Amino acid sequence: MSLKASDAALVVVDVQNDFFPGGPLAIEGADEVVPVVNRLMNAATRVAAVQDWHPKDHVSFASNHKGKKAGDTVDAGGVRQALWPDHCVQMTRGAEFHPWLDGRRVGLVLRKGARRDLDGTSAFVENDGKTLTGLAGWLTALGVKRVYLCGIATESAVRASALDAAKAGFDAVVVEDACRGFDAAKAAAAVAEMKKAGVKVVRSAEVA
Repeated sequence: MSLKASDAALVVVDVQNDFFPGGPLAIEGADEVVPVVNRLMNAATRVAAVQDWHPKDHVSFASNHKGKKAGDTVDAGGVRQALWPDHCVQMTRGAEFHPWLDGRRVGLVLRKGARRDLDGTSAFVENDGKTLTGLAGWLTALGVKRVYLCGIATESAVRASALDAAKAGFDAVVVEDACRGFDAAKAAAAVAEMKKAGVKVVRSAEVA
C-alpha cells in the first residue's frame, strides 16, 4: 500500500482550530497529528481536505435548543442528533484549518454540515444518510480505488468517513497515528468497529 499509487487518495478530516487547544472541542494531543498529516500529504498523489462548516443557528449546537446542553440528543427531522458546543462556525477562525497544516497539496476542500437543519459527520454523506457531499463522485472521477483517511476525531468524523468510504466501494484505510479522538476508550472501540467492517488500520510509516 502506498499513498503514491495512481489510484490512491488521502482525505484529511476536520483538522480545524476549534478541535485544538483553546477551542470549544479541544482534543488533548491534537497538535501532535499535524506534522504526521503533513507528511502524508507530501507523499500523496492527491489530497482532499474536509471541514465542518456550520451556520450560527446550526441544529447540532446545544445553544440553539432551549433547556438542552452539550451531550444531549434531539430529534432533527427524524435524525437522532447529538448536541455540541458551538464550533466551526462559518467564516470564523475556529472553522479554519490549523495554521500548521500545509495546504499546498490539497486539490479539493469540501465542507459538510453547512445546512442549518442537517449535520454532517462523515466526509461522504450527511447525517440523514441520503445527502451526498460529492466526495465519492470526485474520487471516482479521478479513478481512485483506495482512500486513506486521517484527522479528527477518531470516534466521530474519521470513523463515519471510513465506514462510508467502505460502503461506497472504496478500499478504506485509516492512518491511526495521524488521528486523535476525544476519548481513548471510544477511539479504540471505533478502531475495532472499523476493522470489523473491513477498514484497514495502518501506521503512517507503512504508507508514507
